[in-house]
Amino acid sequence: MKLLRVGTAGAERPALLDEHGTLRDLSGIVPDIDSGLLADRAALARVREAAKAGRLPEMAGGTEADGLRTGPPLTGIGKIVCIGLNYHDHARETGAAVPEEPIVFMKAPDTVVGPDDTVLIPRGSRKTDWEIELAVVIGRTARYLASHEEAMAAVAGYTVANDVSERAFQTERGGQWDKGKNCETFNPLGPWLVTADEVPDPQALAMRLWVNGELRQDGTTADQIFPVAEVVRYLSHFMTLRPGDIVSTGTPAGVAMGQPEPKPYLREGDVVELEITGLGRQRQVMKSA
Repeated sequence: MKLLRVGTAGAERPALLDEHGTLRDLSGIVPDIDSGLLADRAALARVREAAKAGRLPEMAGGTEADGLRTGPPLTGIGKIVCIGLNYHDHARETGAAVPEEPIVFMKAPDTVVGPDDTVLIPRGSRKTDWEIELAVVIGRTARYLASHEEAMAAVAGYTVANDVSERAFQTERGGQWDKGKNCETFNPLGPWLVTADEVPDPQALAMRLWVNGELRQDGTTADQIFPVAEVVRYLSHFMTLRPGDIVSTGTPAGVAMGQPEPKPYLREGDVVELEITGLGRQRQVMKSA
């Protein structure tokens, strides 16, 4: 299933995108797309059954192309755990050694915005950068997982994330990376939460990102150093993953930081577009905060 939330910010309604590209209203079946829904197999089964039987009403606006705002595909996010330097080509372009264990940092849930919402370049920023990422949505509580099979069973689905980063804040201001990762609007998410049954192999997804129409990132999740199953298993030994948590699994080569001088960091008016095979497309316009 492709689950999403549409409407003005703070007043989104749950929806399903059917195989014909028509938006179907889920508000009569579930209150929202959140951790409660992801953890409730019976509720998810009811959604699947209603969709298959054609019982879901068409949402006003009809199709995804009719101008309805798409919000983040999930609300009530518990935590966002991110993996740094998780692609071989990205490690090469930044001159970094391939990590022996996953590099872990956190992003606050209040950085999340819709996939097409405006992204704010922070005041004082010189090096705002883009990062297309496969985001894993957790659907079951995960502690001390022993195998990749257990890890994949904890995955509810997948979505697209843009891990927007301010590199000067991240690497030149001392302390941890968090200062360059948690600025307002720095985590466009969506458009859809695609349930795991529709993504048989998360290590076979093409990822592309354009800035002002120029292709900047053209990668594949097959290049991940630590694949999805290992990332989820690994994290479960350091923290409890709960339904509604998100794991962003890193970015391939092509970020501004990895380009020759002068590096093409983002400025007001720039347009970033990104997509992952089967998971949908985002578009953001940059604006000064």
